[in-house]
Amino acid sequence: MGEVLEFLTAMIGARPVEVIAFVLGLANITLIVRRSIWNYPFGIAMVTLYAWIFYGAKLYSDVILQIFFFVVQCYGWAHWLTRRDEEGLVIVERISKGAALISAAVAIAGTALTGWLMSAYTDASFPFWDASILWLSVVAQVLLARRIRENWLVWIAVDIIAIGLYWTKGLYPTAVLYLMFLVISAIGYANWRRAYSRGEAVT
Repeated sequence: MGEVLEFLTAMIGARPVEVIAFVLGLANITLIVRRSIWNYPFGIAMVTLYAWIFYGAKLYSDVILQIFFFVVQCYGWAHWLTRRDEEGLVIVERISKGAALISAAVAIAGTALTGWLMSAYTDASFPFWDASILWLSVVAQVLLARRIRENWLVWIAVDIIAIGLYWTKGLYPTAVLYLMFLVISAIGYANWRRAYSRGEAVT
C-alpha cells in the first residue's frame, strides 16, 4: 500500500492545489467525452487553479490562456444549454473548410506574436513553445464551445506539445495529466465522430 501511495504522490504531486486541479481536469474531460453539460462547473474550477499554478511557474502565456478559458467556459456552458438532443447530450457539428483555414491562421499568427512579445518583454520560460499551447488551446476551446468535433484533433496536438513543456519545467503531475488528456482526447474524437455519423448533428 505504501508503494502505491508513493507512486501516486510522485505522479500526481504533493501540492494540494495541483492535486485538486488534476482531479478536476480528469472529471472535466471525461464529461466532455460523454457530451455532458456538467463538464463546465469542473472546467471553470480547474482553469482557476491552473492560472495560479502557471503564474508560479512563470508560464505567463498559460496564465493568459486560463483567463481566456474561464470566459469561454462560461460561453460554452450557455451555448450547450440550447443545443442538446432529447437525452440532454450536446449535438455535434463538423468544421467547415473556411473555419479550418481561419483557425490555422489564428494559431500560427498568435503563436508568432505572443512568443515574440513574451521573449522580448518578460522572463517567460520557452516563450514560443508556451505560446503555441496558448493559441492552439484557444482554437480548440472555441471549437469545443461551438460543438465542433474537430476540436479533439486540435486538443491532441495541444496535449503532445504540453507534455514536453511541462515535463521539461518539472511540472510532472501536470505533464501526467496531459498524457491522460491525450488518451482521452483520442477517445473523445472517436465518440464525437460516431455521434455525428449517427445524425446527431445540426446541418
